[in-house]
Amino acid sequence: MIVRVFANLREICGGMSVEVLPKGDRVIDILEEMITMYPALEDEIFTEERTLKPFVAVYINGKNIIHADYLETKVSETDQFALFPPVAGG
Repeated sequence: MIVRVFANLREICGGMSVEVLPKGDRVIDILEEMITMYPALEDEIFTEERTLKPFVAVYINGKNIIHADYLETKVSETDQFALFPPVAGG
């Protein structure tokens, strides 16, 4: 699965997108595999409780996972997966 990453996550992941081969078919499986690949990503996206940090957003096919099954949302290889970090500024 191709995951598009944005802002400072591009620096961590070394580009605009990452190919991820998760061990499952849920959002959490993809994020866990990304953390295995890029350990610095963990502090950027997850709280200690293993939920997304405030203002971190995951979109599947243009829809925020908070409107689906959150981290348990099922994904397929053909889905568009986008990961946004918190963005500050004015």
